[in-house]
This record gives sequence, structure tokens and C-alpha cells, in this order.
Amino acid sequence: MESSVDFAAVPDAFQRLWTPHRLVYITAGPQPHADECPFCVAPSLSDEKALIVARGETCFVLLNLFPYNAGHLLVCPYRHVASYDDATGEEVAEMGALTQTAMRVLRATANCDGFNLGMNQGGIAGAGIAEHLHQHIVPRWAQDSNFFPIIAGTKAMPRLLGDVRAEVAESWPHP
Repeated sequence: MESSVDFAAVPDAFQRLWTPHRLVYITAGPQPHADECPFCVAPSLSDEKALIVARGETCFVLLNLFPYNAGHLLVCPYRHVASYDDATGEEVAEMGALTQTAMRVLRATANCDGFNLGMNQGGIAGAGIAEHLHQHIVPRWAQDSNFFPIIAGTKAMPRLLGDVRAEVAESWPHP
């Protein structure tokens, strides 16, 4: 992190954590067309190929292909809808229920200490795929002090996506 005290402008109370690796999401250009949307295509693939860990009635859960941490999950409605306020009551309720289950499963499988939950609504808000609603569930650990992404532009991922998917899917409760 960098303090603003030594900046050329008027100092403020903010510290800056520079994350240039996120620039790829900002400069990637136009969003994929609806028929190319990875969240629309994923349910038509095998769970292993799409990294899906659970399927519900209106939503599904899959691993993020570009995770911030091992076990980074996404909850997506099947329907191609961009905004949370355009989601149906059923989709919102199932997103919430699947998020709760995902947190319980990740606590059991990854022994994480906390979570970051969130939705980036629109490209301007940082959504990598702004045209299809999705919620992030990012597991966090108290001892995680990995500064590779900041110092070396490298993210250390201790487990392979396929291994994490298999473990989470196997631990997911089935009604």
C-alpha cells in the first residue's frame, strides 16, 4: 500500500493498493454477445468442463476461471439478465440460498476464516462480464499474506481448479 502523504497533489487519508492486473477487465473491450456469454454456455457443458459445483432451479454455482483465491465461486442465474434489480424474486432467493450453502461448504472444505461477497453491477463498476448477473464468493484466510500479485504480478494458487471443483461438488449437500 502507498500513503498519499508524499503525492504531488493535496494529501488525503486514503492509502492506495495498486492492482494493475485488473486492467485486463477494464480494457477488454465490448462484452461478449449473449450467444457467447460464458455463463449462458456453462450449463450446457459437463459440470467438470464448466467448473460447475451445484445446479439449482433458477441458478447455478461454478468456480471462477480467474480466481482471486482458491475456491472463488460465482452464483449465476441461468437466465441472461444483467442487473440484480431485473432478477426475479425466485432468482434472488435462490442466489441467496446458494450463497449460504457455498459459504458452509467452503468453511468445511477450505477451512477459510471469512469471505468477500459481492456483485459488480455494470462495466463501470468492474464487472468482467457485465451482461450476466453473478455474485462472487471469495474465501479468505487470516494467515493469507500473499503479496505476489502486487510485487511480482503473479497470483499463487495452491490448488488446481479441477481439484477444488471436485472437492466442493462432492461436499455440496444434495436434497
